[in-house]
Amino acid sequence: MYKRQGRITPTVLATAVLFALSGAAAAQEAGNAAEAAPATDAQPQATRSVTPTTLDKVVVTGTRVSNRTQAESLVPIDVIPNEILNQSGAIDLGSALDVAVPSLNFPLASMSDTFAFTRPFQMRGLNSDQVLILVDGKRWHSNALMLTLGQVGQGSQGVNIGTIPIGAIDHIEVLRDGASAQYGSDALAGVINIILKKGAEGGELQASYGKYSAGDGDRSRVQGDVGFSLGANGWLRVAVEAADQQPTNRAGLDNRPGFTELGKKFRVGIPESNSYNSFLSWQYDFTPNVSLYGSGHYGRLVAEPMAFYRYGMNSPEPKDPLMQYIFPDGDGFQPVEHGDSRDKSFVTGLRGETEGGWNWDVSANWGANRVSYGTFNTVNFAFWNDFGYSPTDIHDGVLTSSQASFDVAFAKSLGDNWDLGFGAQYLRQRYEIVEGELASWYVGNSGVTGAAQGFAGWGPQDASDNSRHSVAEYVQLEGNLTERLSTSLALRHEDYSDFGTNTSYALSGRYDFDNGFAVRGTVSTGFRAPGLGQQHGSATTSVSYPEGNSLGLPEGIYLRGLVPVDNELALLLGSEPLKPETTRSYTIGAVWNPVPSFTTTVDLYQINLKDRILMSSSMSLVADSVKEYLADNGIDNPQYVALAYFTNAAEMRIRGIGVVSNYFRDLDNGAKFETTVNWSYHKNEVTGVRPNPPVLDSLGDVGFHRITRSQTKGLLADQMPRSKFIWTNSYTKGNWGFSATALRYGRVTEYSSTSSEFDDLYPSKWIFNASMDYHRDNWTFTLGADNVFDTYPQKAPDGSDFHGIFRYPSSSPFGSQGAFVYGKVKYNW
Repeated sequence: MYKRQGRITPTVLATAVLFALSGAAAAQEAGNAAEAAPATDAQPQATRSVTPTTLDKVVVTGTRVSNRTQAESLVPIDVIPNEILNQSGAIDLGSALDVAVPSLNFPLASMSDTFAFTRPFQMRGLNSDQVLILVDGKRWHSNALMLTLGQVGQGSQGVNIGTIPIGAIDHIEVLRDGASAQYGSDALAGVINIILKKGAEGGELQASYGKYSAGDGDRSRVQGDVGFSLGANGWLRVAVEAADQQPTNRAGLDNRPGFTELGKKFRVGIPESNSYNSFLSWQYDFTPNVSLYGSGHYGRLVAEPMAFYRYGMNSPEPKDPLMQYIFPDGDGFQPVEHGDSRDKSFVTGLRGETEGGWNWDVSANWGANRVSYGTFNTVNFAFWNDFGYSPTDIHDGVLTSSQASFDVAFAKSLGDNWDLGFGAQYLRQRYEIVEGELASWYVGNSGVTGAAQGFAGWGPQDASDNSRHSVAEYVQLEGNLTERLSTSLALRHEDYSDFGTNTSYALSGRYDFDNGFAVRGTVSTGFRAPGLGQQHGSATTSVSYPEGNSLGLPEGIYLRGLVPVDNELALLLGSEPLKPETTRSYTIGAVWNPVPSFTTTVDLYQINLKDRILMSSSMSLVADSVKEYLADNGIDNPQYVALAYFTNAAEMRIRGIGVVSNYFRDLDNGAKFETTVNWSYHKNEVTGVRPNPPVLDSLGDVGFHRITRSQTKGLLADQMPRSKFIWTNSYTKGNWGFSATALRYGRVTEYSSTSSEFDDLYPSKWIFNASMDYHRDNWTFTLGADNVFDTYPQKAPDGSDFHGIFRYPSSSPFGSQGAFVYGKVKYNW
């Protein structure tokens, strides 16, 4: 880690200031408790509450009851208002949630190929594709790119929530419990439901700019939303957002003799990108009981992550002898990956209420992500060797992931104590790979390394177009067994065309004592259908194998393959059809709300997960036994040195606890003070691993394991911190507002695949964010800083830093960019 004078003193000082602020507020006389409730959205920004945990807000996630509040919820739900999402200099929606919800981790990984287009995250220790993302209760489409590198989220095909403009969002509801019985596949860890703004009133424009203390990474963003009337009976809201991100670089010098003198060649950091997102939502009331509603979204993200630098003839070890002909001046080259990701979605529906009191909703939903990928400033050595030239800007291919659904829902209040909801859903999903140009994937037969350097394209062997459909029926009954005891029972049956049926249930209960104290608990089952990308996707990756690697290859960059389970190579090497992941979850918790100004919730949980889907370890295709075996089966020249596929590899147990405590107060000097303490802890444990396929055991040691030691202890367990603590304080008086947030990320261990001798432990770190607002009329001016004290993770030790180039661990939960200072100007009406 960088040594900076005064590191300890400012950290202690910041902590003392936060405690002093809390103590000063506690010393003030309390206002009227009945008047201390958070302000509504109609109030001026200067007096608006910004706490994410106010418990009097009606929630719609996890329940079919129309007036259920957060305080009355049978399951743990965090409510994050728009003001909290705008409270930091966050790079996107994921970063904003990271500093608000402790059960979520959104790491900012550097130099990670496809991570630039879909940031991975974890919730309660599980990956992003095990969390269901909804927008106004409608299932959002997944990203087309899978994450295949050995970092958090490996093997997942999640949702890129960064495409949803923050200006369109009213609030977000985070359900921290399994919810397959209510919503179907993917809700193993919970649900994030993004609730859009409604109505024709109000709007805002906001511009922000900031940069990192290292002097790079300039970021600018303009966003706005506005409402319009559609006559007397309808409204339309429009939200747009445009952002530009300049790159950062935290790479070090190559410390090997003869390389250091060449200067800094690698780029390790946030890639350059620009994005545009727009959102429309509308409603028109034909009658008081029948409404047409809908939404539409278009987003585009163009980013250019950097690949490894390829040294030229002026270095001690050029990567390929052809360099002397392609780059005769002796310099090497650094490939630039160029991706163009576009998201589209459309929802339309009718809802209303019958004379008999039945609420009904019929809707259609379509969404897709299309990613066109290419590599610039590159070369295909095999193509050059065989044809005497190679293009330098190469198109790698196109991936598309789409889904369409048709939903019918009914709900009715059955007297004073019970509510019934039921419905059905038809869901169709599709995943398509279109091959890239010849030079992107060509390998030839010469033995010279093939495919585009930096990012190998998808070839004809990868091209595919697969789809599936499912039909689901569900029912949920909620009500009060007694005045104090409430309960909910949910059932959902799914029938998938590619793997069969599943039935999930959830039984929840809550008992309210006196003085605002209640206990609650849930027992549920869940499932996640294998992603179409996991079943049918493939990827060829240029991987840097260090000296002494498990394949016995000389240090260098080689091609590693990820192939579908029905690929010929995979079948020969023991692949099997994927099964869905299934869970049994238990949650028990307590809610204490003795006065309107103070609440605390504590929830413990356990998730038992079977048939966990993940990428296998990479098995050697250069071992003599494997080459002979493949040749006997008609495969003489596989293009890879190593190969992996998806497999149902493990059983897991996840245990954890979440604590949320909130206090707000109107002070006698006219000021308002709020403080929120959030803490989350989880422990993942692999409780069982399936044995190797028999065919691989017969080939000897080829490096294959269902999961490696680094996966068992790292990717599936401690790749992200077990604990995360968030303490947020806000103080407003007159036209001024101040906020300060302290975050503590627990320690992280990067596990070796072979022995604990090579494990790297990175200690816990505190991060402090602060901002100051000035409000005048409809204007708000903000100055702030994230990571105020320029904290970096501990430096990677020798042997784990790639010759000194990767100075910081890729697993850092808060990245390795340093302090970010920003300013914002907002006008609202």
